[in-house]
Amino acid sequence: MSGDHKHDHKHEGADDHAGHAHNHGGIFGANTELFFALGSGVALVVGFALQKLVPDISGWIPLALFLCAYALGGFFTVGEAVENLKRRRFEIDTLMLVAAAGAAALGHWAEGSLLLFLFSLGHALEHYAMGRAKRAIEALGELAPRTARVRRGQDIVETPVEQLEIGDLVVVRPNERLPADGFVVAGNTSINQAPVTGESMPVDKHPVADPAEARTRHASITSASIVFAGTINGTGAIEIETTRKSTDTTLAKVVRMVSEAETQKSPTQRFTDRFERIFVPLVLVLTFVLLFAWVVVDEPFRDSFYRAMAVLVAASPCALAIATPSAVLSGVARAARAGVLIKGGAPLESLGAINAIAFDKTGTLTEGRPRITDVVPFEGVDATELLRVAVAVERLSDHPLAEAIARDGAERLGNIAVQTASSLHSLTGKGVTAQLDGQTVFIGKPEMFGTDGVSPLDASARQTVGQLREQGRTLMVVRHGSRDLGVIGLLDTPRPAAREALDKLRTMGVQRMIMISGDHQKAAEAIAAQVGLTEAWGDLMPDHKVEAIKGLRSGANVAMVGDGVNDAPAMATATVGIAMGAAGSDVALETADVALMGDDLSKLPFTIGLSRQTRSIIRQNLFVSLGVVAFLVPATIFGLGIGPAIALHEGSTLLVVFNALRLLAYRERL
Repeated sequence: MSGDHKHDHKHEGADDHAGHAHNHGGIFGANTELFFALGSGVALVVGFALQKLVPDISGWIPLALFLCAYALGGFFTVGEAVENLKRRRFEIDTLMLVAAAGAAALGHWAEGSLLLFLFSLGHALEHYAMGRAKRAIEALGELAPRTARVRRGQDIVETPVEQLEIGDLVVVRPNERLPADGFVVAGNTSINQAPVTGESMPVDKHPVADPAEARTRHASITSASIVFAGTINGTGAIEIETTRKSTDTTLAKVVRMVSEAETQKSPTQRFTDRFERIFVPLVLVLTFVLLFAWVVVDEPFRDSFYRAMAVLVAASPCALAIATPSAVLSGVARAARAGVLIKGGAPLESLGAINAIAFDKTGTLTEGRPRITDVVPFEGVDATELLRVAVAVERLSDHPLAEAIARDGAERLGNIAVQTASSLHSLTGKGVTAQLDGQTVFIGKPEMFGTDGVSPLDASARQTVGQLREQGRTLMVVRHGSRDLGVIGLLDTPRPAAREALDKLRTMGVQRMIMISGDHQKAAEAIAAQVGLTEAWGDLMPDHKVEAIKGLRSGANVAMVGDGVNDAPAMATATVGIAMGAAGSDVALETADVALMGDDLSKLPFTIGLSRQTRSIIRQNLFVSLGVVAFLVPATIFGLGIGPAIALHEGSTLLVVFNALRLLAYRERL
């Protein structure tokens, strides 16, 4: 995509914070690091208590306990430091070990133990907290069952989902989770699709009319027959024919993309990385200089060394390193639970800064299921001939307007036979051509005629088109050979949730909302008025939509909301591309920065609100992390000890992580 962030799907920086994202296992499983940290704390407290409360005790007993605290507290820290050094990185873990070794060299075993205890406890709790966000993502992948009941002839065999092949017939009982993506071939039911699309109400499902056609033309399958792995069957038993292997299901793709989103850096994250690359060397230089403070200040080397170690600890940007990734991961996980796929930190942050939104009309603000409203034959042609030619050609196309003409036209023809057309060719944004009875058929917008070598309409035809256009109809003119047969008028239906969603966006402060459409201006204005928009741009070809988005971007951050297929160029040009109804659509999932998995426009205000809350939390985290460092560095220079510095430092790290985790509980404000 154009713009600074568009579709940079490299795993940039996947390891940049490896020291902050390990899932440490061991004899206690994922909680091993936490048990080691708590063990370090127990050894520290007992050793300190014996040292202070039992003055006659032998000195080696408290020392042994402090050494135990060192070993337990530093165990995982040493491991991370070694891994970082192998990758030629000098990070926070190494700095902490140097500071602990310095405290030991000074004989401050208790303070060194406190340093490693608090650091290891902070990391253990940080990993635990981050694990919660990751588990919210991983839980999606666990929704699909491990086995499926597959029909093999007259038998039903239980098979691991990994062994399912495309075309297998799978039997799903009532109240079971579906094991695969596919389409219904037998049985009626309602399915809870919330795990994939976020829809709050179950969706009625029924079998496809023609399994053979569905098998060869997936685009002909309506949403009422499409099912997804991981969704929950209702009270009816059904059979589905699988259309994807287990590794390629919509659910698997969502889990994979959301997991990859963790590695996509946001603008703030890139800023903090640049800041750290400058800041850490400065800290090391400052520490080295402070080691020689005794040369200038009248104090023993021991005090200078202690102060240098305290500054080293205080200035380590641990909270800063985790401030943005924790918020991004939590925000992406929360969106995924609501049926919204956000591909990383860049679109998550950018969406919160959106102040203009362009909407495609068909399938976005409308149901995408237009109906024939007018069949107007030209002079010397009857309506039956017009419909027979139109239905014969449009049956070959999967465009929503073509489907409407084929469906409604066939209903109007009743039992009248329709011939078979061939050689369908699409003229993007204009119409189609095909062969019927040895002659070429043109069906498309009136604007198609008279351009690109297609002869124009005569005066009476243009007059008829003009009259229908004034009524806001979408028009398709039909020409067979050299004869203009007539014009078919269609009208789409606005989505019930469209007006409410647009009102919410307006309340949220989105300054400008525009509908851009390939339909003629009057049709665009008619739909815009019904959904509450004041701006509607019609008669736009795909390249014109791109130019329109470029014009909007000159003065605003623009989101483009479309279906992810014919609107892909415009979505790629926008600051953020948002695909509607992306469940099951590979093109939409790959094209968009943000994918609303269900056909639910009400998710858009939720997503923008979540993005704004994420931006707010990132700013709070940066303020806390930088503020603590700004306070601690001068404070330790002027005498603050390692103990209080560590407590404040690690406290700030935990604070920013738990602040970020608030996003997992985000709810849209009504």
